[in-house]
Amino acid sequence: MSNYKVAFVTGAGRGMGEAIALELASNGMSIVVADINEDDAKKTVKAIEESGGKALAVHCDVTSLFDVTQAVEKVKNHYGKIDILVNNAGWDKVEPFLKSEPETWDKVIKINFLGPIHTCKAILPMMIEQKAGKIINIASDAGRVGSVGEAVYSGTKGGLIAFSKTIAREMARYNININCIAPGPTDTPLFAEMSNEGLKEALEKSIPFRRLAQAEDIAKAVAYFASNDADYVTGQTISVSGGLTMV
Repeated sequence: MSNYKVAFVTGAGRGMGEAIALELASNGMSIVVADINEDDAKKTVKAIEESGGKALAVHCDVTSLFDVTQAVEKVKNHYGKIDILVNNAGWDKVEPFLKSEPETWDKVIKINFLGPIHTCKAILPMMIEQKAGKIINIASDAGRVGSVGEAVYSGTKGGLIAFSKTIAREMARYNININCIAPGPTDTPLFAEMSNEGLKEALEKSIPFRRLAQAEDIAKAVAYFASNDADYVTGQTISVSGGLTMV
């Protein structure tokens, strides 16, 4: 087996996922930029290659187990393995629960909860065969303490944390680590789409460090879990929120 590591990052075409892909590439990993938007994925690949790294763009709709399986087969044919899985793809719509509709619930649940289930189902058998692997799931502090206007989203992220702990127990015998990062409010394109300047200012006042997280802050925490330094860490959730939540 080759010494270099291959990291499969979902939603890596922009925002937090792009930052994670670039950070892991800077640590010498070959990156699979998995995204539903192929143009965005190719832009991330170009940025990685321009900085001297290696990357492969694959179309991946995490809501479809078939689509995920196809993407994983493409990676298997190209790299022969997957060492790191980062479940970053996510979506939300901020609104009071009673004003939300089933169509929104469905989309939030499929992307944020079923997405990681699909990728784990497709990739874990490879890691078991390798007798090694690391999975980093991007949860949210909303899944730990709740968040007004994000009831179903919070539920999916809480579910993702519980799911991660369970598979961490099941996979430890195969030397596979599963951990979660729980970001607080992060300055990403999705945050910009969901919020306004007033909300941003209010959050900045409530965060002890007096700023939103940058995507790079999250990426560095992911890099820790993906590194050899975290070989004895599994089933854990780290909040990266500037002190907004302390649990």
